[in-house]
Amino acid sequence: MNTTTRTDDEVLTDTAEGMSYLNRLPRRIVVLYLPMAVFVFVLLFPFYWMAITAVKPNAQLTDYNNYSPFWVVRPTLDHIKYLLFETSYPGWLWNTMLVAVGSTILSLAASVFAAYAIERVRFTGARPVGLLIFLAYLVPPSILFIPLAFIVFKFGIYDSKLALIFTYPTFLIPFCTWLLMGYFRSIPFELEESALVDGATRWQILVKIILPLAVPGLISAGIFAFTLSWNEFIYALTFIQSSENKTVPVGVLTELVRGDVFEWGALMAGALFGSLPVVILYSFFVDYYVSSMTGAVKE
Repeated sequence: MNTTTRTDDEVLTDTAEGMSYLNRLPRRIVVLYLPMAVFVFVLLFPFYWMAITAVKPNAQLTDYNNYSPFWVVRPTLDHIKYLLFETSYPGWLWNTMLVAVGSTILSLAASVFAAYAIERVRFTGARPVGLLIFLAYLVPPSILFIPLAFIVFKFGIYDSKLALIFTYPTFLIPFCTWLLMGYFRSIPFELEESALVDGATRWQILVKIILPLAVPGLISAGIFAFTLSWNEFIYALTFIQSSENKTVPVGVLTELVRGDVFEWGALMAGALFGSLPVVILYSFFVDYYVSSMTGAVKE
């Protein structure tokens, strides 16, 4: 067998460039820092605008000749006090939380069973069924709310939070099922086959093997479902009439806009407070969310 030995004079060189092109400061500014600064500005500016508008006195909201639109002089809490103590906003916030949590739980429960059956049971026609479930997500809600309204009236749950909790899964389940199908597909089949050989049932495999491994995917689907439920407008506007049962998106628009009078300070405060729960949710589970988007269980 021929063997090749390296002499001491031979020098090994690494021709891979890697991230060395960012060593120079000007290139680092153009390639990295400048795009990141633009992204952060575009992302955070709406929150900044809502925050300064919520504490601006009424005289400064439209007087751009004497006051800068990007800054506030002598901030006030009158708009926030009006929103919290003279409107039903705390109740709207509570209604939104109940509806979002309830619809998310129902959607995740149904999506787990559907995704597991399609990806792991391998029945005839599983792939077409999965595709049809995802296509159902593409149906516009403006088309569905008319037949759904008929069903809501039939069950006698019009103008109640149950009307939203039971109708939101119609557009949450297809998306969550499609998302969990991709995550379940990445879990090795050998784990399930070994459990079946050891005598485990399908329910035991789902509860003790699949779901613990699919926690990032479940959290990702839950975040999406919670966010869509929290921000939904058409169904909440159609199925809710009384002020005490409204959600934040509908209540802020219908109760703080009176004809041509816009309560801009209270509107911006309501939008800011209404966006904080979603921001906090994403900040706590961002690691799970990223892991579910980049990959799942490795063999």
